[in-house]
Amino acid sequence: MADYEKMYAILCGAASGAVDFLEQDQGAHAIRLLKKALEQAEELYIED
Repeated sequence: MADYEKMYAILCGAASGAVDFLEQDQGAHAIRLLKKALEQAEELYIED
């Protein structure tokens, strides 16, 4: 079974980090962070 808690933690951590980047007007960093987290969560899901 997929580790939904880990996927949730990855995505929430990235969302928090992205907000921090956006508050500093660093939108490109926020986008990269969110894309990487999405890929990590997808890989976890696919592995199971």
